[in-house]
Amino acid sequence: MLAVAAISDAQSLYRYHDEHGNWVYTDRRPDSVRDVEEQLLTASAASPEVKVLRRVVDDRVELVADNGCFCPAEVAVRLLEPVNVTGFDPQMKLAVLPAREPTLIATLKPGDHTRLMSFGFEYRALLGEPGVQHAPPEPYRAPFAVAQQFMVTQAYPDQVTHVGPAFRYAVDIAMPVGTQVYAARGGTVIEVASQFFEATADPDRATRANLIRVLHPDGTMSIYAHLNWDSIRVRPGQIIKRGEYIADSGNTGFSSGPHLHFAVQRNAGMMHESLPIVFAGPGGKPVTPKSGTTLVAY
Repeated sequence: MLAVAAISDAQSLYRYHDEHGNWVYTDRRPDSVRDVEEQLLTASAASPEVKVLRRVVDDRVELVADNGCFCPAEVAVRLLEPVNVTGFDPQMKLAVLPAREPTLIATLKPGDHTRLMSFGFEYRALLGEPGVQHAPPEPYRAPFAVAQQFMVTQAYPDQVTHVGPAFRYAVDIAMPVGTQVYAARGGTVIEVASQFFEATADPDRATRANLIRVLHPDGTMSIYAHLNWDSIRVRPGQIIKRGEYIADSGNTGFSSGPHLHFAVQRNAGMMHESLPIVFAGPGGKPVTPKSGTTLVAY
């Protein structure tokens, strides 16, 4: 199982006007509507992946992690039903992978060379290097155009949907679909998902949200989620600056209405942990986001 985004094969998106003149989006062509527009969703912005591969070399088997991401990653590997295997931790092996490089995880050999060695393995990977410290040089920029203002609908300590370490300090900002989203802090784009167009408030039926993940110089990562489909203007590996226009807000994934979900996370050891953030207010003074208050971009 991977903790990174993967873009599926191209698919079609259909849209049409309902009886009230509103646009309706669906992945299935409606039979009862004559005037339907079809658009193709492509996989042009696929994010790199982390893979663990088996390589046979002479009398041994090497497990090699191939990190195609533009950031460090942590991987956990577990052997399944090992028989006559030496050279591996009894339970699980953890390794930190440098960006864009293969890493030798383990070298396995038979304990008894007169018998066959057999095993399977499973793994999962998480973006980010564990143990980094959050050290932004200045408060984060509100992620929309200067002088615009929008309502904060959920922020710490409120945890209506922001349950668990990965979401505790996330900030939800209500804004119309199509609002331009700007980078709150500079860094390297490491993950993009851009092909989703549906939203639901039912967590059991929700698809993934469109998102951008950015790696900052201190090793933390910011996330912009629920973005509008096909609006993302950046690609994995691209370096962006604070205040750069990166996408449009939307209403995709687990969402009850149009809004931007913004969070800063770090790898806390095979789990993402959200971090407290402050935005720049008048004169650059820090402003702590609170539910029910207005956030202004300066």
